[in-house]
Amino acid sequence: MVILNKKIGYGKTVINLDIAKLHTGTPLDVTVIIHRSKKPGPTMLFTAGIHGNEVNGVEIVRQLIHKKYNVPERGTIICIPVVNVFGFINQERKFPDGRDLNRVFPGSKTGPLASRFAYAIMSEIIPHIDYCIDFHTGGDQRFNYSQIRIDSSDAETLALAKIFGSKFIVNSPILEKSFRKSVTVLGKKVLLFEGGKSLDLDRIVTQRAIEGTLQVLHHLGFRSDPDEIVALPSIKQHFVTKTTWVRSPTSGMYRSFTSLGSKVEKHQLLGSVSDPFGGKEKPVKAPCDGYIICQNHAPIVNQGDALFHITTEVNSL
Repeated sequence: MVILNKKIGYGKTVINLDIAKLHTGTPLDVTVIIHRSKKPGPTMLFTAGIHGNEVNGVEIVRQLIHKKYNVPERGTIICIPVVNVFGFINQERKFPDGRDLNRVFPGSKTGPLASRFAYAIMSEIIPHIDYCIDFHTGGDQRFNYSQIRIDSSDAETLALAKIFGSKFIVNSPILEKSFRKSVTVLGKKVLLFEGGKSLDLDRIVTQRAIEGTLQVLHHLGFRSDPDEIVALPSIKQHFVTKTTWVRSPTSGMYRSFTSLGSKVEKHQLLGSVSDPFGGKEKPVKAPCDGYIICQNHAPIVNQGDALFHITTEVNSL
């Protein structure tokens, strides 16, 4: 394995993708942490922070490194805790040029800044991997229930999603020019983890992601210590094929009357939106039976804002 003209030996290697500089001329590196076992095997990639304000994903990868779960007994594990360093520094989703990094893959060697970042990841890292778990959170104040998003047409990816053990596996269309699309096209297997919200660290989301990741690592033979595997509670997994968003009927102060992950019935009262002066209060009701897989935590909303993400078609696994 050779990355940036550097041969990756056994044990730990840290390299820096020197892709761009700040306007002050200060280099801005993307840190890549690689652990390679002497025993041959597949290569796993953990990525987070493609959106710079999705810090819970960064915390998940940080803990995997801190607890040495990224040290394989066979094969190689590559960690990129912060892909979008610009966004992470500024605590923003996008790049300084206004582009969403997750909409410019596979990138260009001579294109705009975000495109150059995407190109560097795709050309230097992705050719070496077999599997990837990409950690994300909900945007802004939208809090996602821990879930795995996949392209269910690939049997191995679906099997890995089941092993991860999330309550919800969402069959999610792969967006053009996304990281997941570009990696999948090359034949790599990608699990996209969603949990929590932007600029927030949630202990339960983090723990659930680590537990699921360990399940996958053990299944693929990267690790084998039985003490690492937490006996997951017996949960019924749901395969989600269709969803819908419930949006705010008006602008105002928003209150939720239901909990994330719960099952709701058609016409059930989910919350309400009112003006701040004690006037009219408009109810927010469920348009169908389903599960709440995302919930807006913002106290003030505008008309049309997404408040609840509800499953509309679910199959048991």
